[in-house]
Amino acid sequence: MAQQGAQLDRKNISCSICLDLLRDPVSLNCGHNYCMDCIKTHWDGEDCEQTYSCPQCRHTFSPRPVLVKSTMLAVLVEELKKTGLQAAPADHCYAGPADVACDFCTGRKLKALKSCLVCMVSYCEKHLQPHYESPAFKKHKLVEPSKDLQENLCCLHDEVKKMFCRTDQQCICYLCSVDEHKGHDTVSAAAERNERQRELDGSRLNIQQTIQDREKNLKVLQDEVDDINGSADKAVEQSEKTFAELIRLIRKTSSAVKQQVKSKQETEVSRVKDLQEKLEQEITELKRKDTELKTLSLTEDQNHFLTDFPSLPPLSDYTHSSSIDIRPLRYFEDVTAAVSQARDKLQDALKQTWTDLSLEETQVDDLLSQPEPKTRADFLKYATEITLDPNTANNHLLLSEGNRIATVIREKTSYSSYKHRFNSNLQALSKESLTGPCYVEVEWGEYGVHVAVAYKSISRAGDESGFGQNDKSWALRCNTHSYDFCFNKVQSRVSGPLSSRVGVYLDHSAGLLSFYSVSETNTMTLLHRVQTTFTQPLYAGVRFNSWSAGSTAEFIKLKDI
Repeated sequence: MAQQGAQLDRKNISCSICLDLLRDPVSLNCGHNYCMDCIKTHWDGEDCEQTYSCPQCRHTFSPRPVLVKSTMLAVLVEELKKTGLQAAPADHCYAGPADVACDFCTGRKLKALKSCLVCMVSYCEKHLQPHYESPAFKKHKLVEPSKDLQENLCCLHDEVKKMFCRTDQQCICYLCSVDEHKGHDTVSAAAERNERQRELDGSRLNIQQTIQDREKNLKVLQDEVDDINGSADKAVEQSEKTFAELIRLIRKTSSAVKQQVKSKQETEVSRVKDLQEKLEQEITELKRKDTELKTLSLTEDQNHFLTDFPSLPPLSDYTHSSSIDIRPLRYFEDVTAAVSQARDKLQDALKQTWTDLSLEETQVDDLLSQPEPKTRADFLKYATEITLDPNTANNHLLLSEGNRIATVIREKTSYSSYKHRFNSNLQALSKESLTGPCYVEVEWGEYGVHVAVAYKSISRAGDESGFGQNDKSWALRCNTHSYDFCFNKVQSRVSGPLSSRVGVYLDHSAGLLSFYSVSETNTMTLLHRVQTTFTQPLYAGVRFNSWSAGSTAEFIKLKDI
């Protein structure tokens, strides 16, 4: 009850704006109290410049009230402070269901700030102070708040687990080391932690160095992408300019040829028209003479006939038909032939250019593709580490050993729903893409698997999503009695020595995919080879032939061989 009364007093002398004890308290006419600075700041921020309101009851004041410090409230606050009364912790300081609570707090518990591995107790900020101030707690080990402190106690001897058994790989107490774990390789937990910490630090250094190397390689590749894009853009730009110039030249030449043909046309037409006009005049004159001669021939006066007859001009003065030059149209035919010849030469030149470029591209592809290895040692040079992607694994597949091993289980796993997960088939794809010459090996269990490579765009549901049941995956079906190659729903029997380990060699740029049987003596026998054109990056994958629990498939760590 006393505590409840203290809480009530605390509430009455707290500012409802800052939720802290009143500082320079002022009272409004409506009876509510605030810190002077808090209510001033609140009113300064209100939009209306004429009317001001109480933040609690919304009572309005006009004009703005003159604030005067409440001396009585100020004295009361100071007196309560002297008695040790402080503002209640905010709600976020109290421990919720997901938080670690202080073991020393009574009533409503505060959040723990630290847990002590010696005391096996969690402390809030207030109750933790003795650990910082008293020499008696100097050697105590403080860690982040933990709900699992009891796991540090031995369930047999109720002692703190300060030892580590390397034989059984578990933390134990001192009594366990001389009892249940007698004769085992035991060390202090601190010593084991230090040793493993050094290993962890070394691994981190290696990882960080690898990250740096990969980032450098990534930068080099990005620079190469930028160079490729820049070079391609420049080539397109220059080509467009060159073709534009070529088009302008062709148009200019076309215009010149057209002009020359038109000029020749006008000259020849003018020449012919002049001849036509001359002949028409001669025809008119001859018709007139013919009329005169006809008239003369009809006259009966012999004297008149004989007198006028000698005045007729000889016919030889007129243009003779043989003198008219009928020129052939060879000029225009020659122009047509010349233009056609120019077209053919340009066409041949362009064809030769593209042929040269295609040959050069083929030579580059030949340089990029590598000859297929012959021995297992040669294959191991292209060994690629493969891990399965949990976001693609069917919910009845359990991934382990760094996601290298897949095991069929009866119960569904706790994998989250994901759009890339296979729903209808017991299969999974690798995280890593297989783009260059690479080699992987898969060890399979007694029920058999499909060892496959597939495009990432493969369907995730339905029968057509199974490896080998579409045109986006190539799979070798492995059983205890036979092999079959599967592609696009077509299954072909494959002969070869049966083995529980299958090797897969892929040269993406060369379009080469080969499956090998790997014996216990590491003898490799080619089972099936595919020669095609791959249009997308490929990913390794396994598909289980049976839903029998316990069936496994493992991608072997070839780097360790």
